[in-house]
Amino acid sequence: MTLEEKIHRYAQKLPLSFQEELFDFVQYLLMKAEQQEKQDWTSLSLSSAMRNMEDEPSLYNTSDIQVFFA
Repeated sequence: MTLEEKIHRYAQKLPLSFQEELFDFVQYLLMKAEQQEKQDWTSLSLSSAMRNMEDEPSLYNTSDIQVFFA
């Protein structure tokens, strides 16, 4: 028996109110998984974009910083 079949079998044994609660929890888990996937892609994208930048020469130093107040 697959995990999906086991979950289905146990879910059918629950009272309707608990089945609704289980459905809400499954939706929550799906949302959480989607957010984690987005976060993973964002992190990967950023790390890919920044790769090897530490080896590049610095274009500016602190003497290049100028602040003007009106």
